[in-house]
Amino acid sequence: MRFVVDEGVDRAIVLGLRAAGHDVVAMAETGNGATDEEVLTLARDRDAILLTADKDFGDLIHRQQALPSGIVLLRLAGLSTQAKADAVLSVVRDHGLGLRASFAVVSPGLVRIRTGA
Repeated sequence: MRFVVDEGVDRAIVLGLRAAGHDVVAMAETGNGATDEEVLTLARDRDAILLTADKDFGDLIHRQQALPSGIVLLRLAGLSTQAKADAVLSVVRDHGLGLRASFAVVSPGLVRIRTGA
């Protein structure tokens, strides 16, 4: 699967996704300072799922009426870096293609997926 990972997402998540064979563009590596709109455009252009910890993307998607291939909002504050990476890898493994064209929120022990957001 393809992912665009927003700047605020832990590097361990990026590395874990890559180790699992996913195609990952990490904004912290290639686009420091990119606006939310630029990150969203990149995800759309790459047909990639956007991973972010920034809840502003939900509002942006709603205003633009345009969902990229999917958004996964990470609400994992308080977990260790490795626990965050493990949680994301588990969600990707368990839900895979179900994350496409959806808005998912990942919290400790909980995944909510809304399709056609």
